[in-house]
This record gives sequence, structure tokens and C-alpha cells, in this order.
Amino acid sequence: MAQSVWGYDSDNGPERWHENYPLAKGDKQSPIEINSKDVQHDSSLASWHASYDPGAAKTILNNGRTCRVVFDDSFDRSVLRGGPLTGAYRLRQLHLHWGSCDGHGSEHVIDGVKYAAELHMVHWNPKHGNFAGALKQPDGVAVVGIFLKVGKTPKPEMKRILEEIENIKTKGKEAPFQHFDPSILFPKSRDYWTYHGSFTTPPCEECITWILLREPIEVSSDQMAKLRSLSKSAENEPVSPLVDNWRPPQPLKGRIVRASFK
Repeated sequence: MAQSVWGYDSDNGPERWHENYPLAKGDKQSPIEINSKDVQHDSSLASWHASYDPGAAKTILNNGRTCRVVFDDSFDRSVLRGGPLTGAYRLRQLHLHWGSCDGHGSEHVIDGVKYAAELHMVHWNPKHGNFAGALKQPDGVAVVGIFLKVGKTPKPEMKRILEEIENIKTKGKEAPFQHFDPSILFPKSRDYWTYHGSFTTPPCEECITWILLREPIEVSSDQMAKLRSLSKSAENEPVSPLVDNWRPPQPLKGRIVRASFK
């Protein structure tokens, strides 16, 4: 398995990542399955808040593994504060993981429940100088995870991202994506679980404070179909649908999951 070609197929998928990225077998890997009975309510966990500048949104792209929206993180324009974090973390990008059908697709699993998709908002701690520096520190990155479930009352806010998908159908395609405030994607409830983990893609650096939101947001079947219409192959190659780009839950290895709610 060549360094550059990790993916989600049987020959290069999560089961084999550790061959090139030994950290994938580390002690603080993500995602995990959260079991309510093992979660500790922590009354000291503060509420979190995001202040995002819609002008920081730059582009949307299909890198063959996910659909990603990139933000300007050259200064504290769009930041996440509070919750389990100390200091402000800058928003760098958001991306999604989804399944080939509605019964799976999320990376984290809650009491056995898998959602249709999971949205990750990736922030980094500027006290470490730059993003690369933050990846080497246990408090370097904070990711807000939001579950997507298919329902009758889809969240209109997802529409903006999904409308752009026509412009990034194939791998390597990128399109301008401006004036977007990602905080419109948050559910009403701010309740969350938190634990220390890793990126869910190679090299799987263990630098992430996860803030997983308890309440999912709803998308329509049509909206999910739109995501599944992306291709993981380039424009001149046979179409290969970009689906099932999720990593299965990893061992907890003694980590404690805390909840902001009872």
C-alpha cells in the first residue's frame, strides 16, 4: 500500500492503514463507540461557543475521499471557545463522512446507533504557531462532530453545501465557496460528549479534543443522495461513487468520555 493511496477500499482501507501509519494502532484513536452507561457527567464542563466570520469561507473541494470546505485561518477570524477547551481554536475546514445507505455513515456510534453521516468542523490551537505544529500537541486540535440523520424536516442550512456539489462532482475539483457561516449547521441543543482522540484519517495524529454534539441535524433523502453522487475518481476516469468514507470505531483503551449533560 503506497503512502499516498490510503482510502476506504479493502486493499487500502482502515484495516490496513497501520501498515504505513503505525499511529493508527495507537492508544487514543478515533472514532469510538459511546455507551451512555460508561459516560461520566462532568458538571465542570462549560458550554462552548463559536464566533465564525462568514467572510472566512474560501473554497469547497472534492479530494476523492470527502467533500471539504476550507476557511481562512491566518488569524482569529472564526474561532471556537469554551467547553473543554482553554483558549480560542481557529476554524480551518469542515468535511463529511457518509455511508452508501442511511443505516450507516457516521464514524462515532452512540449506544449502537449509526447515523447516515457525520460532519466534522476542524479547529486548531494557534498557540502552537501553525497547523503543522498543532498536530504534534495533545491540545493542538478541536473537532466539533455533528451527526446527520435522514428525516422529514431537513435542515435548510445544508442546502448551500449540497448545491455546490454539482461543481465538484469528480476528484480534484474545487469551486469558490464564499460568505458562509458554518454555525448555521449547529443543532439547537449545545449538549456534548468530549474525549481525547485522533484524526479519523491517516496519519491519525492523536491531538484532538472531540466535542461531539448529542442532537443530530436532519437532512432529506434527496440531500443524502446528492452527497452520494460525488465521485472518488477524476473527471477522465470511470465514475466510482464516493461513499462509505468512514472509519469504524476504535478501542477505547481506558479513556473516559465525559458529558456536559446528565
